[in-house]
Amino acid sequence: MELREAIRTRRSIRWFLPKPVSKQIIQELIGESLWAPSWANTQPWEIIVVTGEPLERFKKENKEALLAGQTSIPDIPMPTRWPEELNNRSRDLFKTLFEILAIDQDAERRLDYYARMYYLFDASALILVLIDKELSLEYAMLDVGIFLQTFLLLAHNAGLGACVFSGTVHCPEIAHRHFAIPDTKLLVMGVVLGWPDMDAPINNFVRKRRHVEESVRWIP
Repeated sequence: MELREAIRTRRSIRWFLPKPVSKQIIQELIGESLWAPSWANTQPWEIIVVTGEPLERFKKENKEALLAGQTSIPDIPMPTRWPEELNNRSRDLFKTLFEILAIDQDAERRLDYYARMYYLFDASALILVLIDKELSLEYAMLDVGIFLQTFLLLAHNAGLGACVFSGTVHCPEIAHRHFAIPDTKLLVMGVVLGWPDMDAPINNFVRKRRHVEESVRWIP
């Protein structure tokens, strides 16, 4: 796949086929992603790959935590406020998702959707990215973001689907306990990975991006 095509056609996948991704494929994707740039070549990311029965146990407890109303205290605090322009884009995305699923006026079915999300959309693999607590958070987070984008593009190029979302790390104590993550590590973000069901409408809606003129200021 040509690079520009990969960038333009990659999308967050929220519905997967019941088909496992082999360890070899995941290992190859991560191996290539490790060539992502980082500050002074520090490569601060640490990666845990979860599949099979351990993943099923995590999915179940993660979903139960949501339905029980468990307080979310992620290792890295979520933003509490966004500028209104950004809020509008977020609201527009969820409005689109809920309309596609025909749940925009149904609170109970919306909760079912969130429960499915916390069950990781039934993906067959979870990639968790961690950093050491002692690191400068700002630069390490930037590096992790570059690594994740590299991984997403490579996964898409391999015909796989992925979605980065905070529901994988909202209750980090579950992951820390299930996967023996020490307190010296911060759980940054998770990526669900699997074979995409491209017949699912939620994987096919028209996405929106700002125009260059809205994003760039030229000098002179």
